[in-house]
Amino acid sequence: MSSCSTTSDRTRAPSAEHPWENRPLTSESYFEAMGDRRFKPTSHASGAWHRDEQHFSPLGGLVVHALDRHRAGAPDDGLVLARISYDILGRLALDECEIDVETVRPGRTIQLLEAVVRIADRPVVRARAWYLARLDTAEVAGGPADRLTPPEALAPWPMTEVWSGGYIASLDVRPVAPPRPGRTTAWISTPLELVAGVPVSPLASYLALVDTANGIAVRQPPGAWMFPNVDLTVHLHRQPHGTWTGLDTTVTFGPNGQGLTSTVLHDVDGPVGQAQQILTVRPQPGT
Repeated sequence: MSSCSTTSDRTRAPSAEHPWENRPLTSESYFEAMGDRRFKPTSHASGAWHRDEQHFSPLGGLVVHALDRHRAGAPDDGLVLARISYDILGRLALDECEIDVETVRPGRTIQLLEAVVRIADRPVVRARAWYLARLDTAEVAGGPADRLTPPEALAPWPMTEVWSGGYIASLDVRPVAPPRPGRTTAWISTPLELVAGVPVSPLASYLALVDTANGIAVRQPPGAWMFPNVDLTVHLHRQPHGTWTGLDTTVTFGPNGQGLTSTVLHDVDGPVGQAQQILTVRPQPGT
């Protein structure tokens, strides 16, 4: 889990074309749309490491929303997102951001898009997303099919006992078994909108919760050790659906300041892909 700090020293007028700009803003969301490409985070997006920073998880979903908007300008091409890789370049202040998207590799069956998030005119996140053709391959589909215990059958876990920040406080977390250091499987959901008054895709909502993985299986108390992730890469073998993001997570710390959070991603029907986060591991200053 990153609160958008990758090191200890970081952290318009309404229009008919975009009708959501005419709607009143609400605090029951992670972001408010301030224009075509600009978004303002609410207090619900505040980070776990520092409250004056954004947690990366909802911002990761917002990037997918920006990619969706970019692709919405073209005819339906039947492509689906198969991989997205985010690089977190530095501190993400709890301030307005602007997201620019470009098509790096156009194509009818394969496309590559890139999104750049800027805060105060400084690039803070770069993301690249591969889109592949949607084809009927049900005849040869196969792989692990184990489903997690449904979230409705599980009790909530107050993650705020471990982490602070508005984002963590906004979550409904349902562990499949009691969380333990370095190993936890849990369902994550939220009652909040990603962008106030703006419909977003199920994939954007799903991916807005994936970066939480690094926080559900902590190996060391975050008051004593820092272990923010500097990236997040998600591979999907099918498109998730539903309002719950399932995280089957393992966290490993190496001996030289690096760590790795590895997650099998689920929806209620089973696995949908995998996520990886590389961590910078270091003692908290003064400990």
